[in-house]
Amino acid sequence: VQLQASGGGLVQAGGSLRLSCAASRNIFSGRIMGWYRQAPGKQRELVATITIDGSTYYAASVKGRFTISRDNAKNTVYLQMNSLRLEDTAVYSCNARHPILGTTSWGQGTQVTVSS
Repeated sequence: VQLQASGGGLVQAGGSLRLSCAASRNIFSGRIMGWYRQAPGKQRELVATITIDGSTYYAASVKGRFTISRDNAKNTVYLQMNSLRLEDTAVYSCNARHPILGTTSWGQGTQVTVSS
């Protein structure tokens, strides 16, 4: 497995979760790492990305609540999710994209369920 996401689970609204995505070195090195999510019946959407130098992007729906980070020594990207809402319920997947070639790799998703 080249990308392995973990950390999902069931949490109450307002709670927090931290997702991790461990990658093989050849997939992680020099890539833009991202988190995507797909809720039932909806299209997959971009949540956040982080470049090799740490520049970040967030979807408007999660800005201020989620934080993406990467540990280049551990080939791992994280997504800290705070103030979770019911609408954050989805399968979260990590993605590695080559910044020039545009080639991408996907990991298996991890389920995040937010309850009221």
